[in-house]
Amino acid sequence: MAEKKKIIIDTDCGSDDAMAIAMALNDPAYEIVMLTTVSGNVPMEQATINALTTIEYAGTYEPPVYKGSKDMLLREMTYAYETHGNDGMGDIGLVPERLQAAEGNGVMKMLDALRESEAGEIDIVALGPLTNLALAIRLDYEAMKKAGRIIIMGSAGLGAGNVTPLAEFNVWQDAEAAKIVAEAGLDYVMFVGWDACLGDSMLNPQEIAKIRDSGPLGKFAIDCNKNLLEMNRERFGDDYLDMADPSAMAAALYPACIEHCDKYYCEVDISGGPCYGALIVDVNNVTGKEPNVYICSKLSAEKYKNYIYKTLKVL
Repeated sequence: MAEKKKIIIDTDCGSDDAMAIAMALNDPAYEIVMLTTVSGNVPMEQATINALTTIEYAGTYEPPVYKGSKDMLLREMTYAYETHGNDGMGDIGLVPERLQAAEGNGVMKMLDALRESEAGEIDIVALGPLTNLALAIRLDYEAMKKAGRIIIMGSAGLGAGNVTPLAEFNVWQDAEAAKIVAEAGLDYVMFVGWDACLGDSMLNPQEIAKIRDSGPLGKFAIDCNKNLLEMNRERFGDDYLDMADPSAMAAALYPACIEHCDKYYCEVDISGGPCYGALIVDVNNVTGKEPNVYICSKLSAEKYKNYIYKTLKVL
């Protein structure tokens, strides 16, 4: 049997993170070395509770969960309670029954794992603001260079923002951290934009029902997204789910589902004006600067959704 690819998941675990983490836990080609938590959708402490809950519901193996950054580098926190609920999981009473956070700081544990690894051995999948990754880069750049691919759910991709006209929530929440990561010169950084989970890649009412009715894991994955469903009824007129973190997880673990991804020169706006938090993508190479970041802006909806069904045990 082929050796499993190792990954670290960095998460501000809200409801779409939960679905993405459950998918990763059920992909036999990958081994999650650890999860590290960060504030974003909810405070870091709540994100940790949610990650532990998700691991229990996934019912496979139980990687350690380490607490990371509770604050952004410079800005005050702005949580996404309206999207994910006050507990980040739809306020339906989900808590872990057995698991507890592991001892140690998430940033330091990430760096320890990378230091002890071979170059390219461990990929990082980041599902929240990039505070932990930025701190890791500043603390030990050489260790972070040993990471293989760094796949990030972040940016508007090649489309419009979801928290300002130009900015996507994860980048906007800690734009200074995102700037450090995007401009660090690491070998392989891919931002999976919010646009990748829109259009045909949104889960429609029939697909949502199919997942929910498939069994306990599918029910968990849909029910914790109750607040997002309610919000989307106002936005889209029916039960649709734009699953940003699952789309990034699919792009990371099942690259065959990627339909549009190119490398561009990118930088993050931290000027404090109306463009703050935007990942500026030089699509036409007007700056003439060397491309530094991959932008995934579109998935094959069929392949992506089939991957969700496979990893959430939907028959």
